[in-house]
Amino acid sequence: MKLAILSNGPGNYSTKRLVEEAVKRGHDVKVIKYKNCYLSLDDKHPDVYYEGEKLEKFDAILPRISNGMTRYGCAVVRQFEMQGVWTSAPSVAITRARDKLRAAQILAKYDVDTPKTLVSRNTSDIDDLLEQIGLPVIIKLATGTHGNGVILADTRKAAKSALQAFYLYNEDGTNILLQEFIKESAGTDIRAFVVGNQVVASMQRASLDDDFRSNLHQGGQGTPIKLTADEKKIALKAARAMGLHICGVDIMRSARGPLVLEVNASPGFGIEKVTGKDVASKMIEYIELNAPRRNGKDRVGA
Repeated sequence: MKLAILSNGPGNYSTKRLVEEAVKRGHDVKVIKYKNCYLSLDDKHPDVYYEGEKLEKFDAILPRISNGMTRYGCAVVRQFEMQGVWTSAPSVAITRARDKLRAAQILAKYDVDTPKTLVSRNTSDIDDLLEQIGLPVIIKLATGTHGNGVILADTRKAAKSALQAFYLYNEDGTNILLQEFIKESAGTDIRAFVVGNQVVASMQRASLDDDFRSNLHQGGQGTPIKLTADEKKIALKAARAMGLHICGVDIMRSARGPLVLEVNASPGFGIEKVTGKDVASKMIEYIELNAPRRNGKDRVGA
C-alpha cells in the first residue's frame, strides 16, 4: 500500500512510530509536511505539489493536522479527497472536532452526554448565563487546545471579568463557551484512544498540583486505567458522532456517569508510553483493512 502521512515533520514521535509500523508491515510510506504543500485548483486535475514535485496518487492518507494549521491542513486533506484518496480522518470531521461549539452541538444531537455548556456573544447575558450554569464555571475559547484558552472562575465577579476580557480582546470572533464544573472530577480526566470500533488504549490524566486542567501538555501525569463498559460505549459513540475513525476521546467521571469533554482528531502518542500499548500498529492495521486498494490488490503490504 502507498501511504502518505501528513505531519509537521518526520521528527515527531507519533510520526516516527507510524512510519516504523507501516514499513514493518511492508508499506511504501511518505511523510509529507503538509504546510509546505501547494495546491493546484484546476477543475480537471486537483493536484498536490510538495517540494516542487506533483505528488502521485496514494492509496491512503493519514492526517496528523496540528491545531494551529487546521484550515490549511484540512484544505490539503480535501485536495486528496477530491482525487478519490481514502483518508483515515475526513477533512470535515477534523474541522468539526476543532470547533468546540460545533462539536458540542454534534454531540448533543447524537445524545452523547457532556457537561452542560452555554455560549453567547453578548456581555449583557452574563448574569443569566451564570444563573443557569452555576459557580464555579469553566470558561473556554472554542478553538483552544492542550488546555490553553481555558480558565476556571470561582466567583461571579471573576467570571464576569474573565468574560468581559475575552469578549473585548477576542477580535477574530472565536466563540466563548461556559461549561459546567464537575467538582468530583476536578484535575482528572480519561483519554480513550479509539481506532475503528475499539478503544485500543486508555489512561487517566491527573494534575500534579491544584490546576483543574489535567492535560499532559500542562504538566499532568498519565497512568493506565481500565474503562468501564459505559465509558467504552460513550467513547465509541462520540467518535461515531464526530465521523472520526481514529481519535482521542476525553472523558470525565461524574456523579451522573461518564461525560465527554472533547474528541481529538489528532491525538498524541503519549498514551503509548503511559500504557505500553502499541497504538501505531492498530492504526496501520485499520488503514490496511479499510483503505481500498488500486488494481484489486488486497493483501497486506501490496
